Amino acid sequence: MTTTKIADAAWVAAWDKEAERHVYARDIDVVFRDDRIVHVGAGYDGAHDALIDGRDLFVIPGLVNIHTHPADEPAQKGVREEMGVPEMYMSGLYERLQAFHLDADGHRAAAEVTYSELLASGVTTVADLSAEYEGWIELIARSGLRGYVAPFFASARWVMESRHRLGYAWDEAAGSAGLDRALALIEEVEKHPCGRLSGMLYPGQIDTCTEALLRDATAAARERGLPLTTHVAQSVVEFNEMTSRHGVTPIQWAEAVGLLGPGAILGHAIFIDQNSWLHWPGRRDLAILADSGAAVAHCPTVFSRYGQTLQNLGGYLRAGVTVGIGTDCSPHNMIEEMRAAAILARVTAEDIDTLHTADVFHAATVGGASALGRDDIGRLAPGAKADLVLIDLADVTMRPARDPLRSLIYTAAERPVRAVYVDGRAVVEKGQVKTLDRADAVARLEAAQARMLAAAPEHDYAGRDAAQISPPSLPSGRVG
Repeated sequence: MTTTKIADAAWVAAWDKEAERHVYARDIDVVFRDDRIVHVGAGYDGAHDALIDGRDLFVIPGLVNIHTHPADEPAQKGVREEMGVPEMYMSGLYERLQAFHLDADGHRAAAEVTYSELLASGVTTVADLSAEYEGWIELIARSGLRGYVAPFFASARWVMESRHRLGYAWDEAAGSAGLDRALALIEEVEKHPCGRLSGMLYPGQIDTCTEALLRDATAAARERGLPLTTHVAQSVVEFNEMTSRHGVTPIQWAEAVGLLGPGAILGHAIFIDQNSWLHWPGRRDLAILADSGAAVAHCPTVFSRYGQTLQNLGGYLRAGVTVGIGTDCSPHNMIEEMRAAAILARVTAEDIDTLHTADVFHAATVGGASALGRDDIGRLAPGAKADLVLIDLADVTMRPARDPLRSLIYTAAERPVRAVYVDGRAVVEKGQVKTLDRADAVARLEAAQARMLAAAPEHDYAGRDAAQISPPSLPSGRVG
């Protein structure tokens, strides 16, 4: 056994079990033995094998990211940031996915870039929502992350027929086969010798899965004790499709087919019946979410680029909805995602007191852990996993550190992250990811993105090239 003592940590975001909240503690010791925290408090005088001087450190629990797409999204850098389709209620989701396709090498490079970004921003647990690709399991294991592997399956794929019409190509047999394959892969994942990998069922989107597939996936998840995630209420296009098919909102359809409940994680849940973009009668969805025990994976950055937000995150929390944070797309920076969540919530609610910094920090740690059914991550307390992040208070971006959590979230982001531990193992040291070659992965991603962009006319419904689909932010011109 190896015992590590962080001595006299200047600030610690410690877990108050009785109050069920994070609290500040000052000038205390944090001690972990192998993969577990054994002491958080003053005056640890037990034996230790390694000593870390904590006098200029802010120690926080590892962040828990419950919704991200590592194997694709980094390739969209420079492509998707301003890509929206007004005829599809501003969403650029469908246009982008039908036009741009990464190859297998690109998926591996993208995932390695994502894992590096996540670790560098203090993420220790990630739900990886990806289509299966060769080398996936070994790569996430090598990263050092605590990973929830969620292989994609669905009964249909989207087909963009024009800028104002979305179609569906149905293959129900493929959906059922995908569920079987996902279960087989998850069984393999959970036997991995690293001991940090778990499975999650991921029927892609509520509008691309038949009722039978959703019911089968839900039953399989509950039988095996697996979390389940799907995209629900993520666009006005989806909302209109589901209300046209069933006469009820996507949230109400999810309830009707038995999807909701503890262990279910709904990607986004933005367009619920009270959203001002919809003008839908009734205000039932929020209560349904709260009463069901399902969780919401909130990913504010990606939707803000379309001019969309989850309207009043504070209202979701006060209603009793479990909310975790996800990065979804690039940048895969959880600290910046917390900042966006806090600021956008106040803007949409027109109320600075609708939620506070503690609320978004809770969502990014304990909220995500609760969504995954875990009480041993997302907190610094004896018995919890030794997943923790050391923030350098001497970094200029953190100073003055009157309130270090505010300094971190609103100013510093990942820049002062000095070290990250997962299961007591250092995976980031001196701000550098130890387990992956980030520079090499970025170089491979650049080459893969070039191939993806060159192939766009073969996939685009109108045969457009990448520059037509996503024009550069500045036009080309002559100078001099």
